Amino acid sequence: MEYEPVIGLEIHVELKTRTKMFCSCLNDSREEIPNINICPICLGHPGTLPTINQEAVRLVLKTGLSLNCQILPLSKFDRKNYFYPDLPKGYQISQYDKPLCLEGELPLFLAEDEETYNKKIKIKRIHLEEDTGKLIHFKDKKATFIDFNRAGVPLMELVTYPVIHSSKEARVFAESLQLLLKELNVSEAEMEKGQMRCEVNISLRKKGEEKLGTKVEIKNLNSFRAVERAIDFEIERQKELLEKGENIIQETRGWDDFKGVTYSQRFKEEAQDYRYFPEPDLPPLKVFEYFDFEKIKQELKELPWERKERLMRDYNLNLVSANLFLKEPEVLSFYERTILILKEKGLKDQKVFQLAFNYLTTDLLGIREKNKISFNELKITPVSFSQIITLIIDNKISSRVAKDLLLEISLSGGEPEKIIKEKNLEKIEDQNLIEETVKEVINENPKAVNDFKNGKENALQFLIGQAMRKLKGAVDVKTLSQIIVEKIKSL
Repeated sequence: MEYEPVIGLEIHVELKTRTKMFCSCLNDSREEIPNINICPICLGHPGTLPTINQEAVRLVLKTGLSLNCQILPLSKFDRKNYFYPDLPKGYQISQYDKPLCLEGELPLFLAEDEETYNKKIKIKRIHLEEDTGKLIHFKDKKATFIDFNRAGVPLMELVTYPVIHSSKEARVFAESLQLLLKELNVSEAEMEKGQMRCEVNISLRKKGEEKLGTKVEIKNLNSFRAVERAIDFEIERQKELLEKGENIIQETRGWDDFKGVTYSQRFKEEAQDYRYFPEPDLPPLKVFEYFDFEKIKQELKELPWERKERLMRDYNLNLVSANLFLKEPEVLSFYERTILILKEKGLKDQKVFQLAFNYLTTDLLGIREKNKISFNELKITPVSFSQIITLIIDNKISSRVAKDLLLEISLSGGEPEKIIKEKNLEKIEDQNLIEETVKEVINENPKAVNDFKNGKENALQFLIGQAMRKLKGAVDVKTLSQIIVEKIKSL
């Protein structure tokens, strides 16, 4: 029997505001001292009254507009009643039937294959609520402490429709949403820091059927890899039960990242279990009266999926290459400034853009990784980089010299043409000099010559390296290789 997974996501995001949702306590996720950013309001003391954080509402509306959501003209807050130690009020102020945003969609723009890339995931709602405190378990003391610094932090919840059908789609959705939120400056959205938390609702149904199966919720997913692995495990677990003729229980399950399994936590609650009712201490929100939507729309500018389409169109990049630029805006800025300088020099061919892309992603990013520094710490500028690309195109320096220049200028700074003159690195066109150097290398390395004659291709690379060293890399590798092969064959 073939089964189809049907997946919906609930994603909670801590918003990037100065203060908490309903009081003036600092919203500081980096605070390490427990229970310092607290007050009678966020601790739920009797007689205290909440006030709405206007910036938190604006950030949710900004997110909704970017996702083409319907903005409700009248929204309200509700009390979600449940008891848990990290919930100081005994209820959570959330939104139920009148959220801020409804019916949007997010393109899977970070996908690296055409089929997934062309999909858009429908969003059911985006609403605003307050976060809970944090439980800290001490096994050695057999005790649990509560840190309320996080209690009352503005929390945005985004809920998709159950229209996702694989773990890969779910992961790409979460990654794409994270990048969007960071770019909008709505949230830092770091999963390992708990600033973005993902819950999965998953059911299986027979292939071709319309009716949904029994839904299971998976909590405690703190990485994109965990989202993908948990879904894959749960698909197999449910499939095995169905094939045995057993029923799926509607429940909440946790994820054990170490063991790679989900485990039962509790039976799934329904909306009526929370006894929602309108928050009596907060007025309904008439958002179109309180916010300038034209001003918010102006902040959106070029959205990530629009940028990806432009990059692929203007620079002939594929899905994977364009993603690199989406994820590293400082690298994209460097590249686009380089291209602008090259265009001003009349170099507008796609081959030139590709050449610049190759040296940027292979050499400059390689230097960054090897030296464990940020891209902005590299001392090379778009002007210097464009000069090196121009010198390569004009056939004035070899690829080897270009790589050496990129390394030196990235770490120490300097001007390409000045370094070339000082170190005599201009491309050698003197055929006699090249041939004499090749003769020297062949005479000095008889073993490598014999190895090449016996079919060992690595020997040729060794001989090329020896000749390049003598010529300071200032010669075309292809030309050098041809001369070495011809000389050996003539022996």
